[in-house]
Amino acid sequence: MEKLVIIGYGAAGFAAMIKANELGIKPLMVGKGPLGGTCVNVGCVPSKKLLSISHFYRELRKKLQINQFPDFMEAFNEKDEVVRALRKKKYEDIISSYDVKLIQGEARFKDKNSVKVGNEIYEFEKCLIATGSRLNVPQIEGIENVEFWSSEKALSPDGKVESLTIIGGRALALEFSDIYSGLGTEVAIVQRSPRLIPEYDPEFSVTARRILESYGVKVFLNSRNIKVSKKSDRISVSGSFGNIESEKLLLATGRRPNVEIGLENANVVLNEKGGIKVDEELRTTNPNVFAAGDVIGLKMLEPLAGRQGSIAVSNAFTDERKKINYDYVPENIFISPGVAKVGKTSSELLGNMYVKSLKVPIDSLARGYIENEEYGLIKLNVDVRDLKILGIQVISARSEEIINESAVLMNMGATIDDVIDSNHIFPSFSEILRLAALSYYGDINKMSCCV
Repeated sequence: MEKLVIIGYGAAGFAAMIKANELGIKPLMVGKGPLGGTCVNVGCVPSKKLLSISHFYRELRKKLQINQFPDFMEAFNEKDEVVRALRKKKYEDIISSYDVKLIQGEARFKDKNSVKVGNEIYEFEKCLIATGSRLNVPQIEGIENVEFWSSEKALSPDGKVESLTIIGGRALALEFSDIYSGLGTEVAIVQRSPRLIPEYDPEFSVTARRILESYGVKVFLNSRNIKVSKKSDRISVSGSFGNIESEKLLLATGRRPNVEIGLENANVVLNEKGGIKVDEELRTTNPNVFAAGDVIGLKMLEPLAGRQGSIAVSNAFTDERKKINYDYVPENIFISPGVAKVGKTSSELLGNMYVKSLKVPIDSLARGYIENEEYGLIKLNVDVRDLKILGIQVISARSEEIINESAVLMNMGATIDDVIDSNHIFPSFSEILRLAALSYYGDINKMSCCV
């Protein structure tokens, strides 16, 4: 009998393997495709490399006033090199450092205490499901009659793309509109909701739209009666907004958990989102089976998946009973400038009479002024009873770094006074956190840089 079977070898699976070894356990790890799963192969790493290229050339065009775009396919070749290098360095090369039995194949539950891989059956004491997710294809009239892209396919086109329509309006849609517009492609976004990134407060959604439109992206919101059809060598997308024709169509309509692994045989049930139902300790309805990462169907973020994988194994074999406070999990959309958040938005806190929102534009920040930042903004939600920070949203060229610091502050239960009593580098973008905290006590436009 195996002490631990891990199904999946992406971020959650690898973190689980490492934690298992720390506890003196040699796991059996089963997975399909290249090591590393979605993030390093067809997710965070390749998309961020392409965004880096897009941002470099966009800044070049802005600074030098020249119409210079990168070689389209060379950008994707460069992305492939980065993916290969990081997959080798962070997954293929390190796995030999761990005590693990690795099997490439498809695992399915035979019963509540065993899985079948090929013709082999493996009984287990504990099991972790970390099978990730895939594109969610919504009901759109005509979608079955056209060829469409997933985000994975959009990362590896066969040739130069002149025009692209994206259906969706959240992180994937925004990032791919940045990538392709930055590479010289005409891009249009069709979003069913009244605004982009509706999980953010309205002013951040409005600013995100302004940023995309500054790229030349056409944005159609509150779209109804969406239909798609093939028209000669192009794809037609029509609806209440009119009609758009483009060379390619990308569905950026969310992801669905990969749960087709015989869960019914293991007495494991799903939650209302279609992911695996888990308790606060990541235990499924089968007490010997845990789940981590995208397959749960909650926030689908690579560092969160890794942390869940580690915590699940810890909870399976120790009495630590670790949990995750999802309010402290930061998110970032890597357009330029970026959009990020952690904790509760004003919309989520609506009706709470003890909440005060502190909002500061980027031009109040010396570094923002120096860098000619146009769209930057930060918003802190504070509990006026104890001055603890309840949530932070930010738009900035360094949004991912600012929101990392924000998450640490919230995880420590920091107050705005704690932020004020700290020192930040001057001039820096993260200094805007301290400016926002200072705005609770006075008008920052009447304060010098050194306050």
